[in-house]
Amino acid sequence: MAPTVRYLTSLLGILVTVIGSTSASEADFSGKQDIYYLNHTDTSLFEFEKLQLTDKVLAKLSEHQLSQQSAISFARLPQHVWTRQANGSYPKCKTYPGDADWPSDASWRLFDVLLGRRLIKTVPEASLCYPEWGQYSAAACQSLTAGWNNSTLSSRGGACRIENPTSIRSIIFQGMTCMPPNYTASFLGNKVSCTVGGFPEYSVNVTNIAQIQIAVNIARELNLRLVIKNTGHDFGAKSTGKGALNIWTHYLKDAEYYPEYKTDNYTGPAFKLGAGIQVVDANRLAKERGVTLIGGEGITVGMIGGYIQGGGHSPLTSIYGMAADHVLSIQVVTADGRFVTANAKTNSDLFWALRGGGAGTFGVVTSITVKAFPKIKVTTMRYNVTTGGNFTQDKFWEMQRAYVDGFEKYADLGYYSYYRIRHVGTEIFHDMTSMVAPNTTEAEFRKTMGPLFEKWAELGVPYQPIIREYDNYSDAWYEGFPQEVWTWAMRQASRFFPRDVISDPKKRATVMDTIRGVFDAGSHILQFNIRNPPGTAAIDNAVNPAWRDVLMFAIMFVTWNVTDPAPFVEQFSRNLTYEWNPRWKALTPGSGTYMSESDYIEPNWQESFHGSKYPKLLSIKKRWDPQGVFYATNAVGSEEWQLGELIMGHLPSQNSKLCRK
Repeated sequence: MAPTVRYLTSLLGILVTVIGSTSASEADFSGKQDIYYLNHTDTSLFEFEKLQLTDKVLAKLSEHQLSQQSAISFARLPQHVWTRQANGSYPKCKTYPGDADWPSDASWRLFDVLLGRRLIKTVPEASLCYPEWGQYSAAACQSLTAGWNNSTLSSRGGACRIENPTSIRSIIFQGMTCMPPNYTASFLGNKVSCTVGGFPEYSVNVTNIAQIQIAVNIARELNLRLVIKNTGHDFGAKSTGKGALNIWTHYLKDAEYYPEYKTDNYTGPAFKLGAGIQVVDANRLAKERGVTLIGGEGITVGMIGGYIQGGGHSPLTSIYGMAADHVLSIQVVTADGRFVTANAKTNSDLFWALRGGGAGTFGVVTSITVKAFPKIKVTTMRYNVTTGGNFTQDKFWEMQRAYVDGFEKYADLGYYSYYRIRHVGTEIFHDMTSMVAPNTTEAEFRKTMGPLFEKWAELGVPYQPIIREYDNYSDAWYEGFPQEVWTWAMRQASRFFPRDVISDPKKRATVMDTIRGVFDAGSHILQFNIRNPPGTAAIDNAVNPAWRDVLMFAIMFVTWNVTDPAPFVEQFSRNLTYEWNPRWKALTPGSGTYMSESDYIEPNWQESFHGSKYPKLLSIKKRWDPQGVFYATNAVGSEEWQLGELIMGHLPSQNSKLCRK
């Protein structure tokens, strides 16, 4: 038997009895200290973080000996698979199903045992509509089809889709390889079938650090594509990928509140949040403790993945800045399989990068400690408007101009707004999802907005605002940001509009003309009135410098029907990147956009997402992950890789091989 196989099988009996446990007693570890480290002394760690592989085992796992012949299905794996070839170079492409180097089923079964039976073979969400998957149900398929746009869809009374190990929002980039039959896309060839496609082949439902360490080592040593996923609230296809091994962090829901957390630069309340915590969880926890946390709008957003690691804007950004600005400490498993702490003193370069430099490319973050703020009163406003009759489309755009005229005033008061302008038939439908006024009473808010309301009355705007005051932010958020749809038949692009552009009347008028021009050409619009408060530009982290000057963040998006022909959909998609967004960029030279809500094929994304900070981010990436274990589309270091196929001739398909350029 080959040395590596002897090693793996000798550990088997110990690993299978321990690694599946999220908490372990001293008795569990009798005679096993050479394999696991149960950290009792570091009280800052969650229970699931205390169970780690020892340095001795990590060294074994990185000895690159897994290419030996054996009787247990490693026989098909030639030496060139592992890490470096004889000439010192890395393999050109990741290893995929069907390749001679792909692990056999018996190998995956062994890995499952080593992972404590936490390995999940991917079964696509819509597979219940296809008899060949062995779980066909006409009634369940009909229910799935009816609720396909529901972000928390539950099929057959089971777990909702955000609790599915591979379900994602940006399914078009996955290739839409398993859709309910009614949603089979004509623009992708009308293939009524169900395959795994661009979803990961396997997911590890992790419950402790040791499992993550083993998964990272398996992916690195077997040259597998590695993916990290929590809920799938992801518009850029960063949490999916053909043939990948997926580290699924969704159930790492641990949280701890510190009434007085101390560092050299901060003393005050804080929360430590596990990787599976969502915004809805965080706001509930904050309310229970009588404090406020900085989180996103969407109910399915994960707090510490792409949200905080990407910067994280919030309804509270106008008073507190970005979510990444308030991170105190980070726990992360790096590409070499080590579990490390990153903070201002320890691994400070990694700490800098993970606060705004993007998720999925530096390591697997398992928890983050963030500042908590005092409980505050909040007033919100919601309304919707539809054009028609005397309220013409010209009057609608006068309404919008009057509102944007006040953006500087509202943002400087700490206000924030998120609203949509959409085509509904031949009319315009506009809904203010929520305008948020922190530290503001209803009376104060109405007084501030009074001049705008008077202007709207003159225009005959047919709206009935719902204005409410709350004694805490959590309740205001819950009422103001209802469940979002599972947006899958769409594409988007976006741009920051800086203060100097919006505050100048002439430039502002040109901006509004250009936004209307893009809308009239067929796009829908999302807009935010938001600022970063004074002083935040001096914070030393990886947040895009363009965030610090923003006064309006605008997103254009296009949608289509699955029956639309390929030329129509392709032209709409191309217009975003090559026709419409360039008009916005021309008005905002030197600015950028938010990586988490951007164009999937954003030109010069390094500059758009990171500005002057990109060279430093790339050097940190190369230091911590020189082999390219971690990859995400348009993430730091991804320019060294390319996907082998395109959707509609211009969109990189996650249902294709990932290879070095």
